[in-house]
Amino acid sequence: MIPLSESDPRAEEMALEVSPVSPQLDRWIRQRGRDLRPPQVDRQHAVKLVNNLIKDLQKFLKDNQEQPFFRDVSTLTTGSYYELVKIDKPNEFDIMLKLKTPSRLTWKALEKYNGVFYTVSLSRPTRNEIRHFLLDDERTISSTKIMKEMHHLVKKFIKIHEVPAAEGRWEVHTKRVNSPAVTLGFVNKDDETEILSVDIVPALEVPQRWPLAARGGPVVDNWLGRHCRRRFVGKPVYFVPKRPKLRNLSDVEKESWRISFSHVEKEMIRYHGNRRTCCEGRGNKCCRKLCLRLLKCLFEGLKQTYLKELKPLCSYHGKTAFFHNLSERFDDSLWTPGQLSDCFMRLLLDFEHAAQQGSLPHFFVPDYNLFSPSVFPKRSLMLLTNALKEQRESGLPLLKVQSPPALCYNPALPPQPQEITAEPVTVTLQNDTVTHQKSSFTCITVTVAGIMVLLVIGFALLYV
Repeated sequence: MIPLSESDPRAEEMALEVSPVSPQLDRWIRQRGRDLRPPQVDRQHAVKLVNNLIKDLQKFLKDNQEQPFFRDVSTLTTGSYYELVKIDKPNEFDIMLKLKTPSRLTWKALEKYNGVFYTVSLSRPTRNEIRHFLLDDERTISSTKIMKEMHHLVKKFIKIHEVPAAEGRWEVHTKRVNSPAVTLGFVNKDDETEILSVDIVPALEVPQRWPLAARGGPVVDNWLGRHCRRRFVGKPVYFVPKRPKLRNLSDVEKESWRISFSHVEKEMIRYHGNRRTCCEGRGNKCCRKLCLRLLKCLFEGLKQTYLKELKPLCSYHGKTAFFHNLSERFDDSLWTPGQLSDCFMRLLLDFEHAAQQGSLPHFFVPDYNLFSPSVFPKRSLMLLTNALKEQRESGLPLLKVQSPPALCYNPALPPQPQEITAEPVTVTLQNDTVTHQKSSFTCITVTVAGIMVLLVIGFALLYV
């Protein structure tokens, strides 16, 4: 459970209070949950394009004579698609390019960022190819130089990368200052719309002990077990070239790296059960990942409704709250498919309380608050809190599946042969449409009857 303010004696009671879910809301949640997983056909097509791109990019970097430092890169798939929690469409992919570094590095946490941003340096001088990406002190690795070269190489690669002529083309997005990724968009040949994007993130792979700020976590002893936590902490740590989202950064901050746990996060989500057999067979299913998908879906609806005000909100906030929730409610029996609505509402309520208290600790670096005013403005956080409360109290309208428009038969427009389907079609008519059709039918019937009566009278008079 996400910690609440100790100043409120009812905090613990509030965090555990979940109102009963009405049958109607339960039906909406389940229906929306069923519709969130991307269709299999779309997934296969998108993955084929992305795999082809990454395979050719690796070959290009390996053969590239211009910058030898990037020759030995390997890939690590991360993000929601590979965590199996992508919603609606498989249109966003995250690929980490692992850059090999000398065996010993040193890092220093930037003071005001509580163990999330670091300067990364060589422990001794080197003649390794990484020397081209050092600052003037010949020790500190420059994040801006790495990103600049990565962007240059990807642009050069895209010019020679071939895709099937009927598919479309890849384009390199304009570089964003605070982004650690080179973003590629795939443009459909027919209508020139972008149908999917790939974030390529260079990352320093450091096979050393985690920094002190993260060494105690993640807190998964009751959930995944102590052995699993020790195995996580024994994995390499990654640093991605991402600077803080603040104005007037110092030269040191501009060259900083952000610590990344994407590899561990993917493993925790994919192998999420208290018992290792969870979701490995038909009889061991749970609703954990579906709850996260629903929360991400709600976030998308909120961001579309409050485009500018909720710009700081991202899926990582939901993922962090999700991890806290799993570590507290760790037993598999609490996450059966039949408890989907209750589990989701509890997760939503926990996140709402975290926003209300302005406290969402990073799951791996607990001293870093994802809701601190420096990264999530108070005004945006207040709006988020109110919006979440309004959604919860009004029955989550942003999660409702929109009903199709009413269909009415038009004699002037008979159905065309290609529109006929062998599958049963359910047509729902609105009440006012039905009433109108009944009224029209009644008027026609009365008119025809009147005409017939007049004709009969006319013939009778004629023969008399």
